[in-house]
Amino acid sequence: MRKTDRYRVTEANSLWQVYKTVPFFKVVRNFVVIQLARYTPFLPVKNWLYRTFLGMDVGRYTAFALMVMLDVMFPEKISVGRNTVIGYNTTILAHEYLIKEYRLGKVEIGSEVLIGANTTILPGVTIGDGAIVSAGTLVHKDVPPGAFVGGNPMSVIYSKEEMDKRKEEDTFFDDDV
Repeated sequence: MRKTDRYRVTEANSLWQVYKTVPFFKVVRNFVVIQLARYTPFLPVKNWLYRTFLGMDVGRYTAFALMVMLDVMFPEKISVGRNTVIGYNTTILAHEYLIKEYRLGKVEIGSEVLIGANTTILPGVTIGDGAIVSAGTLVHKDVPPGAFVGGNPMSVIYSKEEMDKRKEEDTFFDDDV
């Protein structure tokens, strides 16, 4: 189960009440910063923009690829560890606006994580250190550290133990070669 806080709405659907939940000018500022970062080719500049203007916790050497779309309303609820790669056109959400409620949840992405292109990460999930998320995955629940996951619905393809065994059998990084 994802870790989100739920809030009821009583009138029209929750998106009609969005500016009761988040200030309009915060959304405008976040939108401008995120759009600028989506297109900039300079990784340190992206990370600086995210840290400085969005209040995100972004680890050293983390790389957000071109067109990554962060939550416009609550980007400060997203944290990413060090030396992580977020693939092309990935969407990371920290909110869900539904008909009778809206939900907010932190997204915690660990260190040394690889997230494939066109992935969508929903609010309230944790992706453990060293995990790999296959391209096109809908991350709707926590990802264990070191696991390789993918699909829609997301499932574990290889556990950490299976991944460790595969790495042992891989000679690509052997010093003897």
